[in-house]
Amino acid sequence: MHTINTTTGSQDPIDPNRNLDPDQYPHRNPSHTQSRRPRGFAATAAAASMGQADSDVNNGNITGETSSGGGGKGKREREKEKERTKLRERHRRAITSRMLAGLRQYGNFPLPARADMNDVIAALAREAGWSVDADGTTYRQSHQSNHVVQFPTRSIESPLSSSTLKNCAKAALECQQQHPSLRIDENLSPVSLDSVVIAESDHPGNGRYTGASPIPSVGCVDANQLIQDVHSTERRNDYTENFYVPVYAMLPVGVIDNFGQLVDPQGVRQELSYMKSLNVDGVVIDCWWGIVEGWNPQKYVWSGYRELFNLIRDFKLKLQVSISFYNYCNKEPSSVCTILAISIWLYVKVVMAFHEYGGNASGNVMISLPQWVLEIGKDNPDIFFTDREGRRSFECMNWSIDKERVLHGRTGIEVYFDFMRSFRSDFDDLFVEGMIAAIEIGLGASGELKYPSFPERMGWIYPGIGEFQCYDKYSQTSLLKEAKARGFAFWGKGPENAGQYNSQPHETGFFQERGEYDSYYGRFFLNWYSQLLIGHAENVLSLANLAFEETKIIVKIPAIYWSYKTASHAAELTAGYYNPSNRDGYSPVFETLKKYSVTVKFVCPGPQMSSNEHEEALADPEGLSWQVVNAAWDKGLLIGGENAITCFDREGCMRLIEMAKPRNHPDSYHFSFFTYRQPSPLVQGSTCFADLDYFIKRMHGDLQR
Repeated sequence: MHTINTTTGSQDPIDPNRNLDPDQYPHRNPSHTQSRRPRGFAATAAAASMGQADSDVNNGNITGETSSGGGGKGKREREKEKERTKLRERHRRAITSRMLAGLRQYGNFPLPARADMNDVIAALAREAGWSVDADGTTYRQSHQSNHVVQFPTRSIESPLSSSTLKNCAKAALECQQQHPSLRIDENLSPVSLDSVVIAESDHPGNGRYTGASPIPSVGCVDANQLIQDVHSTERRNDYTENFYVPVYAMLPVGVIDNFGQLVDPQGVRQELSYMKSLNVDGVVIDCWWGIVEGWNPQKYVWSGYRELFNLIRDFKLKLQVSISFYNYCNKEPSSVCTILAISIWLYVKVVMAFHEYGGNASGNVMISLPQWVLEIGKDNPDIFFTDREGRRSFECMNWSIDKERVLHGRTGIEVYFDFMRSFRSDFDDLFVEGMIAAIEIGLGASGELKYPSFPERMGWIYPGIGEFQCYDKYSQTSLLKEAKARGFAFWGKGPENAGQYNSQPHETGFFQERGEYDSYYGRFFLNWYSQLLIGHAENVLSLANLAFEETKIIVKIPAIYWSYKTASHAAELTAGYYNPSNRDGYSPVFETLKKYSVTVKFVCPGPQMSSNEHEEALADPEGLSWQVVNAAWDKGLLIGGENAITCFDREGCMRLIEMAKPRNHPDSYHFSFFTYRQPSPLVQGSTCFADLDYFIKRMHGDLQR
């Protein structure tokens, strides 16, 4: 039992600002913890758990219970109470975790990773219309005439673009002159501002500053750093134009060589400087497994990446910002001025790249899987995906060895986990600072969640349907086992009439109209094939959540839009998505991703093709995009976008903007971020977007139609 301090009335051993996030502190010994009665909706779950615990005890399931009487009775009672306490604590943690996750995801509350009780209460109080000072003083707005007039607030996550801040200074000063009763509180200490807040208007366009990355405050105020920002008071019908979609630019692949060293620091500085001039929100960096652990297992070389991250860290901008807002109250606009402390970073999203890099789009850069893995593959080639003719794909490791100890005593998922854990440990300081905004997990070929079914080195040419990749011994063993469990052992083999890499659906017996894909065997095989993909995602993401707890996890989903107008959707089937015209193949995938609170990144299709090319490829990029994006939103997932490595004209940019910020969506859904990707550095001047600056401004909501 805890002792009570009679002087203060508090429990000494417990910090009143203790961490509420259930994953951030260890279990307390129940025998040393004062029993507390669960209240509210937690009481129902606790009562159920206690009933279950009593049932377990009565059945003799509690560890340590003996059949002896007398002196053993007190021990049994203690064991019962321990189990009840553990169950109550487990339910409490689960409820707290879901509450915090809901506030972050659906309420736009950027609660810190280690949110304490004060953070949660202050955020909810502000949302309810109360004012909360830095010292904890809480009051209704009308009761404090000495404070700045405030309106209901909502925390924001996305950094403001520097161009927006500078362009609105004049309007903000005019606002203060026109409303002399409103003043800037010069005594407001930015050190006390743990999060940035903005006034929330009643009109639906307040989503302008919802974003993906928290903004840390800065520690000092300089008069010459105060900048004014005024947002338009006009109501717009297509208010999604105002939504702020952060834009990240991907650094070129070749910045780190195959020996793990930074190749051209000065060139990287120029690239970062140019990105900053475009007001991008951050950069995306590939961390290649084949480079970092390239020569010896569990020997990780992070030195080049450390130098690269230090360069990026130098591009942090610190600003003290005074922002003027408009709030609609009874449909009459009123102006409000207040000081905000923000720090604008070049945020970093890191890709755990477990695949090879090479091919037509890669130029002279070639990054293979680790050499020691390739050496193992010489003796055991079945660790790689295999097509029906026995040809091996070296794009990524076979998912069927996820739990096979064939990699010097380690399984596939253990290898991935060790790599992720090494990165998390070596760059802990960047996670603590908040510089790393998210981690993208590569789950297949090209870093996307898909089979390597379209290998150009095997002669595949668009729009070929590709081939199934399941003819290695591990996959065949799994397939045969599943077939025997169903009572049809002869189903334990892959299709023999599915064509070649460049076949068309109507040319094959399996994919043609009313083909074998829709037979009992075809359904069984395609379900097994797609479940192998889903199982791999679940295996890796469960460990990624352990390695990167409280960090946003991103998974990349491919855009396989050719053969989409056929009944079978053959290209999607060979890639692992069981999505024929009579079945939704993306919802089961997104259901699994939802379990791990994953953000989806969808590879947006390239430029519009001619009608002849559409007909020839049986392609429907718009139809596929609509299905994938809405399936993710229907599952409650956040979704971002990335352009394919193809060049976009102004019309192509507009289509991407329409996809990222759909004007007519009834729920005002929009992308949470966009990644701009191209094979060559931006400073070389040959961008894939003809008007990249215009595109970024439109994504940020700085320009209207």
